[in-house]
This record gives sequence, C-alpha cells and structure tokens, in this order.
Amino acid sequence: MALSDLFDLGGRAAIVTGGGAGLGRIFADALAEAGASVVVCGRDAERCERAAVEIAEAHGARAIGLRCDVRSATEIEAVVERAVAELGSIDVLVNNAGTSWGAAIEDYPLEGWQKVIDVNLTGLFQVTQLVGRTMIEQGRGKIVNVASVAAFTAAAPGLMDAVAYNASKGGVVAFTRDVAVKWARHGITVNAIAPGWFPTDMSRQLLERAGEVFLGRIPLGRFGAPNDLRGTIVFLAGRASDFITGQTLIVDGGQSAS
Repeated sequence: MALSDLFDLGGRAAIVTGGGAGLGRIFADALAEAGASVVVCGRDAERCERAAVEIAEAHGARAIGLRCDVRSATEIEAVVERAVAELGSIDVLVNNAGTSWGAAIEDYPLEGWQKVIDVNLTGLFQVTQLVGRTMIEQGRGKIVNVASVAAFTAAAPGLMDAVAYNASKGGVVAFTRDVAVKWARHGITVNAIAPGWFPTDMSRQLLERAGEVFLGRIPLGRFGAPNDLRGTIVFLAGRASDFITGQTLIVDGGQSAS
C-alpha cells in the first residue's frame, strides 16, 4: 500500500457532530479534503447547511448539513438513516458536539451540571451506540471522540471554573478505552483527541480574560491552529491508524507534559 493511501479517505462517509463551527468545522473540512463524504450535524441546522455547502464547494466533496441535538435519540436516528440512505455507509464518526457551564464548584447549579453531562457524555454515548450498530453490521468503522486536555489537568480557582466540563471530558477518555476493547472484534477502532487551547466560540471568553496565563503554560508558546488538528483527524480516520485503538492523542503544545 502506498503511503498516500494510508491517509486517503476516498469512498468513506463520515458524520461530524457539532460540525457547523469551531473544532467540528475543522474536522469536517479536513475529512472532506482527504476525500470523504461528510454529514455535518448540530443543533443549528442553518449553520450546518451553510457549512456543508462551503465544504462541498471548497473540496468537491459530497456534504450534507443536518440538524441533530445529541440529546435526542430521534434526531440521531434520523441522521444515521439519512447518512446510510444517501452515502451508503458510515465509516467514520467524530463525536465533537459539546458545551460548557462556568461557576465555582460550591455554587455550581445542578442545571448546569446536568446540561453539560447530557451533551458531552450522555449525548456522545447515544450517538456512538446508534452509529455503532451500523458499523457493527458493516464489520468496520472509525470512531474519534473529542475529549480535552482538561481531562488531564486542573486550573486554579477563578481561572477556569468548569467542573462539569472537566469531569465529562475525563469520562470521554474512559468511555473511549472501554468501547475500544468491546468493539475491536467488530473491526471498529475507537480513539480520542484531547485538544488544548484552540481559539473557538466556546473558549473565546476565557482566552480574552486570561489568555496570557493559559499561554504561559504552553511550552510551544502559542495556541492551537486548524492545521494542528487537520492531520490528526485524518490520521485517526484513515488506514494509517488501523492498529491503534483505545488511545487518547493529546494535542496541546506540551501543556499536559509540563
């Protein structure tokens, strides 16, 4: 097999949750550029549809934009059915949908905790389960869960008060390992990416308030950029990673190592 074939996603079909903006959009763009057909889904249907049009125009790939709240099994099922009907298979799933809520632990509202866990962990479980059934029938699949460096590091009080987010991402890492072992017999690999600080809509407020502090903790001396994730997602979605499963690849400029 040629080296280029290990990273070629031609003929593959991918679903990216939360794919209309932020890191999800980076993942969807990269997969399409590598040759995959892409379903971009999220709670904002119009934004996902716009993203799909832009991705198709930029890369000449098949792209579909759909609404999907990962807390709704009905909406997830509709996305799975549409993907299989129009693309023929689901070869890659990127579980990127996520949310956060900021408050000190002693004042953290149960509402905020439940919202974050419902999206970041329960929603990820539901999508994985429903897409996984299709992958099991196919006898193959690549699942990439989006965790966070926050699963491995903590922040001082008042700097980043998001205990539910951190806990949910730690859960994603554990979930990834367990499903990887359970589904290896079906030809499915399950890995995770744990990004560090990347400027997005979700992180912008924190970076505006304490960006210099966070930057000072990154040995490479900069925040993440789209190219830092593009190769990572194509690697984990393609044949180059066929013998890798249950792992979490931390992409944080060295923050978690320092």
